[in-house]
Amino acid sequence: MPAAEPVRLGRKRTLPPCPNPLFLKWLTELRDEAKEKGLKIQYTYQKAIGSLNKYPLPLQNAKEAKILQNFGDGICKILDEKLQRHLRENGPSAPIRSLPEGAPPPGRQDNNRLAPSRKKNAAGDQGGGGGGGGEGRKKKKREYVPQKRSGGYAVLLALYRQMQIPGSKGYMFKMELQAEAQPLCDKSFSAPDLGSKYTAWSSVSTLIRKNFVIKTHNPARYSLTEGGLALAERLESVDPKHGPQGDGEEATGEEEEERAPGLVDLTASDDDDDDEGEDGIRPPTPRASGAGGAGPSGKVQNPQAASAKPGEGRLPPGSYEIILCVDFIETTGGSNHRKQELVKELQRNGVRFDVRKLNVGDFLWVAREKVAPVPGQLRAAAGRELVLDYIIERKRMDDLCGSIIDGRFREQKFRMKRCGLRRPCYLVEECGSAASHLSLPESTLQQAIVNTQVVDGFFVKRVQDVRESAAYLTVMTRYLIRLYQDRTLICRSRELEGDRGGEEEEEEEEQQGTPSCSLISFAEFNYGAIKNKCQTVREVFARQLMQVSGLSGDKAAAILEQYGTPHSLLAAYERCASEAHKEKLLSCIRYGKLKRNLGPALSRTIYQLYCTKGALS
Repeated sequence: MPAAEPVRLGRKRTLPPCPNPLFLKWLTELRDEAKEKGLKIQYTYQKAIGSLNKYPLPLQNAKEAKILQNFGDGICKILDEKLQRHLRENGPSAPIRSLPEGAPPPGRQDNNRLAPSRKKNAAGDQGGGGGGGGEGRKKKKREYVPQKRSGGYAVLLALYRQMQIPGSKGYMFKMELQAEAQPLCDKSFSAPDLGSKYTAWSSVSTLIRKNFVIKTHNPARYSLTEGGLALAERLESVDPKHGPQGDGEEATGEEEEERAPGLVDLTASDDDDDDEGEDGIRPPTPRASGAGGAGPSGKVQNPQAASAKPGEGRLPPGSYEIILCVDFIETTGGSNHRKQELVKELQRNGVRFDVRKLNVGDFLWVAREKVAPVPGQLRAAAGRELVLDYIIERKRMDDLCGSIIDGRFREQKFRMKRCGLRRPCYLVEECGSAASHLSLPESTLQQAIVNTQVVDGFFVKRVQDVRESAAYLTVMTRYLIRLYQDRTLICRSRELEGDRGGEEEEEEEEQQGTPSCSLISFAEFNYGAIKNKCQTVREVFARQLMQVSGLSGDKAAAILEQYGTPHSLLAAYERCASEAHKEKLLSCIRYGKLKRNLGPALSRTIYQLYCTKGALS
């Protein structure tokens, strides 16, 4: 057996120098210039430097570099301009493959790395011990203290002051918290500064991550932890004139390195920016005038508001325009020709409309705030949007038939009643001969339409085809523009008043014959109408009850007013003396506008459903 060859020991083969040192020098200069300005394009230049170092062949011009990774049209154009300038200054025969005087060698660390990593710095600092100079000092883990009048500062104080109110609930909803915290903050909780994607609300993620604030339930409830309560007490006890100044090291929380205030750490990742949000190292911004979260009426403002101005909870006459919103399902899928015909008819009629995702209904109208464009800004900020109290569900006869069979029809009516808009409407297409070829008899469909209008209280508009539907939407749009043209609109919050908070106001408006001017924001409306969002026990109980034959949404709502959960209903059954009493427990509950009794038959069915052990007979 031949002897094994001896292992050769030697130095690692050195890499050849970069064959394009001139381009390497220019890219290094571009990277360093972007680094000084704090631009993120520095990382792109660094990746291009790495690709160029790995390329073994000389380049005649920058266009040839397009085959390399991270070399786009922009970088190639810049390099070509520099190359042309170099040839003009040094002559057309000037060498481009020789290293210019003063250029760093291709293998040097400052060409291959943007900045030393934190891990290496940590190792260097530990190795350096306590030697003199700032570089040898051991890193410190600093306590988090938010900047004065920052988003985190305002949120902590708002939650703390709410907890000090006798009988307080101990938590705050988002809109409620934004309204209370806004006067304590220099930045807007709804509108980001020019050139930034962060608002004052961005700092809440930092507070949650550092375990100062806890977020629970849906809709979200915010409350202080023990650590957050202690920090808020310290902030509250300090004189506002001598409050925490947030010198930059404290404002970023667990800052690992000491550095001068106002410097930007180019080695930090984008994740750090997202987590820190508004509480990072930034000079204080001027306070937005009147950025309070509530208008003079005390109604909470729209959380998606894009501008901060006095009376932010109100839209005075002339400051908004009425826009028709069309659900995107009405313009795509299915019979595409018929759906595109609706869009064309609306355009032909001169109706201003916007296609977007609606979680309930097919058409509605919003009052969109008019926002003047800012000089130097590419796009004008999006204005606030308040939803008018009119929503339309469009039903073709074949769709109506299918939704009755699979149970969607009852659920849709229930969700439209609970969406917060007071004027729901059904737009029924193709009445008459079109119903003769469907799975259900025409009489059943006609009865369902009548029940929707008489029993459920919806307004029903019957039309023959898509063109008549577009005509009706056009007439409604012009009617609403005229109806609301001289009215001041106020933003209200269903989050604070509940689903039935506006019934008294609605009855008063019906008596006076005037439209409602207290409206909810589009963002809150669409979020509250999400079909598959997390549901409360009360909502799941309601959906259970509605599966019982003959139990409509009004009847389920009447039962929920008396017994909000299955536990409370079962406890009531336990208190009944006899079996007959249990069967008739719900029979006298009144429902609907006519206040009719639920009846013994339905009461007995519900009792058997929840109290019968084993399978139902």
